[in-house]
Amino acid sequence: MIKRLFDICIAALLVAICAPVIFCAAIGIWLSSPGPVLYRAQRVGRHGKIFDMLKLRTMHITAAEGSRITAPGDQRVFPFGRFIRNLKIDELPQFLNILCGDMSLVGPRAEDPLIVEQHYSEWMMETLHVAPGVTSPGAIYGYIMSETLLSPHEPEASYVEHMLQPKLALERAYLDRANLLSDIHYILLTARSIIGQVVGHPVALPSADIKAARHWAPQGPYPIVRI
Repeated sequence: MIKRLFDICIAALLVAICAPVIFCAAIGIWLSSPGPVLYRAQRVGRHGKIFDMLKLRTMHITAAEGSRITAPGDQRVFPFGRFIRNLKIDELPQFLNILCGDMSLVGPRAEDPLIVEQHYSEWMMETLHVAPGVTSPGAIYGYIMSETLLSPHEPEASYVEHMLQPKLALERAYLDRANLLSDIHYILLTARSIIGQVVGHPVALPSADIKAARHWAPQGPYPIVRI
């Protein structure tokens, strides 16, 4: 109940604060690429419930079909879309998902239904016991490692082979220690990660989460730098 109240209060505040940014981004999308401003991505939520995760559209409509994973340099993404993706502005509508009860501020990132169906093992399914989050250890891991691990030629195959296990191991490890204070830490770490990526100084994930994640995915790969 405390976590849900915290989510609602912070999400409502952020919707109000971010409204001008979303409005400006919407105009940029409208000028850059014909089609709707919002993109509804089907994702698997808590207890396997399918829901529509809201994003600002960053791909051309005609290029929306294809790999479920967007690799760095993906040609389906138009230039302004790439700009707002790098700053994570495209994720801001997910605060509305929080107000609707489908998501939380911090929780395992929601995955595509087909990837869950085809590639989730038993321990991975445990990440579906809680509401998915706008940010998480796995989200920051993807932000840090996707440039290195995702192949532009086979983004989905390389995601499943190299990223899915360590990403979900970090999510699963965090579930064992998650509390309100640690959630706040990850919210701040996400802000630092976005700034760090822009200026070329990526942040590191907490060493406790990386150490615990090795129980499920011993080989990683994990970021070298730790805090």
